[in-house]
Amino acid sequence: VYCNFAMTAQVMFTLLTLFLVSFCTGQDFCLRKKCPQCTVDFELRLCGPTDWITTKIASTSSSDVLAANSRLKDYTKRQIKAGTSGTESASYDIPTDSWPVLVTVTDSEVDPKYSLSWFLPPGAKKPENSDPLVQLESKPEVRIYVRAFGGSPSLENGRENAKQLREALNIAGKTFDPDNYSGAGYESYFSLTHHNEIWINAA
Repeated sequence: VYCNFAMTAQVMFTLLTLFLVSFCTGQDFCLRKKCPQCTVDFELRLCGPTDWITTKIASTSSSDVLAANSRLKDYTKRQIKAGTSGTESASYDIPTDSWPVLVTVTDSEVDPKYSLSWFLPPGAKKPENSDPLVQLESKPEVRIYVRAFGGSPSLENGRENAKQLREALNIAGKTFDPDNYSGAGYESYFSLTHHNEIWINAA
């Protein structure tokens, strides 16, 4: 009797879960059946402590964004070379093997600031801070509001989606950092498909 009850409960739980998932996500799980269309304005995530290497982006021009990316790439190559030349006891993990890449924007009508960050995977050996143009950042645990969007990543797309996220948070009565946001990318710029996100720290 207990076995039958447990199996029945498990089946009911599975069916309920499938119904809720289908209802909240729309046609992704409905296959050829008709389902309600739902959208997600934002989600709240709790992110543990993370490490990054960061450099400033001089302006919003494509050349300055590419220059910042090249700066981080050259920096990691120097660290890898140092780690394999016998001058250091351990090699350094390549940040381009991990995601996301972050572009952080500090809004200001007078002098907005931009920076590019590469994520250092957990357990990676931290590189030497030998370049004045590259900073090592250790970020504490943080709660972030996230809005996902597709299409090729750009500063313009990021700015528009940050605006939409802020509007959704205001409507929902949420408190958040009003001056900073980050655009997170998870694929190469030349990828055929893109999953992009806007991150805003919860207050």
